[in-house]
Amino acid sequence: MPIRYFDMFAGIGGFRSALEAIGGFECVGYCEIDKYARQAYEAMYDTRGELFFEDATKIVPEQLPDIDLICGGFPCQSFSIAGARRGFDDIRGTLFFEIARIAAVKRPEFLLLENVQGLLSHDKGKTFETILSALDGLGYDVAWQVLNSKNFKVPQSRNRVYIVGCLGEKCSGEILSFTQASAETPVQRKLYAGREGLLC
Repeated sequence: MPIRYFDMFAGIGGFRSALEAIGGFECVGYCEIDKYARQAYEAMYDTRGELFFEDATKIVPEQLPDIDLICGGFPCQSFSIAGARRGFDDIRGTLFFEIARIAAVKRPEFLLLENVQGLLSHDKGKTFETILSALDGLGYDVAWQVLNSKNFKVPQSRNRVYIVGCLGEKCSGEILSFTQASAETPVQRKLYAGREGLLC
């Protein structure tokens, strides 16, 4: 059985491209508000039979099919050091909570999220702690790591924080094992029920 996923804030399909390359994944729907990004997405991928949502805030979770995974690069402009860094005071900064809202109802086993590295330092770490607390409250064991795209055969230097959530503790210690941790880029982990540590 394929792993069924919902592609939120899909852009032009970064997550989808990777999941299709791996194989064993089935997209049940996608969400993207930018019409040009959506046009590119639909040109590159076969989206026939999949649900489409333009506005994440208008998704009714109960109307979604069962899913195993939510992936999404939730909007980063309000956390980036290149911008005003208004965080949750910027409407784009609150869109993470749309992921949490859907996860609370659909209970996918996994979450795979991405954002700018500045998310970790925004408001002295309080913003990221709020995100971690929200996921913890939903029962997700969470790990995160900053990765640079140049280390994965992509022709650009682009640091991003990747966040992996696993519902409950059954995969505790196994997520984000695709790269070794180092002193510079440790795999951070926040366990279910608020326990924290480093995966090394």
